[in-house]
Amino acid sequence: MTKKVNKMKIENLKPFDGQHCETTATGTLLRQLNIDLSEPMLFGLGEGLGFIFWNMKTMNFPFIGGRIKPDLLTQNIIKNLNLELISNETSSKQKAWDNVKQLLNKGKVVGLKLDCYHLEYFSKPIHFAGHYTAIYGYDKEYAFLVDTKQQGGQVKTSLKSLELARSEKGPMASKNLYYIINKTNKKFDLKKVIPTAIRNNAIDYLNPPINNIGYKGILKTSKEISKWFETTNEITGDFSTSAMLMQKAGTGGALFRNLYRDFLQESYELLKLGTLAQAHKEFIEIANLWTDVSNLFLKVSKSKEKKDIVQASEILKQLSEKEKEVMEKLVKI
Repeated sequence: MTKKVNKMKIENLKPFDGQHCETTATGTLLRQLNIDLSEPMLFGLGEGLGFIFWNMKTMNFPFIGGRIKPDLLTQNIIKNLNLELISNETSSKQKAWDNVKQLLNKGKVVGLKLDCYHLEYFSKPIHFAGHYTAIYGYDKEYAFLVDTKQQGGQVKTSLKSLELARSEKGPMASKNLYYIINKTNKKFDLKKVIPTAIRNNAIDYLNPPINNIGYKGILKTSKEISKWFETTNEITGDFSTSAMLMQKAGTGGALFRNLYRDFLQESYELLKLGTLAQAHKEFIEIANLWTDVSNLFLKVSKSKEKKDIVQASEILKQLSEKEKEVMEKLVKI
């Protein structure tokens, strides 16, 4: 008869200290395999840079996102580092927990995708079902997690709240998704894999399947924000929340452009390619312009003046062109 385990914590944990949830969770799993890369490097190897403007009637206000779809970032990291990703979903809450417990009992840190609304350590919970954490232990009451530095790093939440978070439905939700990462007998060489990841990201960015994604999406947003301003009854709440999501909600600032800027800098230091040095320089300006947009959103939430939205719209037009131009250079690296 197997002994029932009611409490366990993985010893010698090396939690990843990150700003973005998916890189923090996956970075913690990688550290258990003694793979220790910076957050910008993980974001770049995950081919993570993107853009989406998403507006549905069921949403309170449009969503402005700056990265590729949830799940893809980790899949790309694993592919580029020649590792093995084992991911699973189940509609059974009990099975979902039992599976994770089994892995923890074997000493394996596990990545979870969930809706952060239910997590008790979030001071300002909002429904977002594309959130990631790493779980490294549990007892009869609590789950012990690694989350982003702004959420407290090593944190805990009740097992009940974790169950609710993992099984929540809605946009970007999964059915109790969990994942682990294993090493393979293949090694990786950053000098070879970085150019591949950059090219893949640029190709993806430059070929959006619909007009609200990539540089075309930024251009569309420049027009849509004026309509949004004119039709919303909640200018203060809508634009201040949107500014917060762009700047502080796990994006690393400037809608992930700070992370990609720093990835390009780190890549240049390793590869010494002039194209990377130039792209890094251009992303410094791009990141600053995104910060300007979020500041104007914050400003309009207080001023309620159309001129602030007009100015943000003009900057977004510039950003669409600038990002397209730099990605056209990077696709040839």
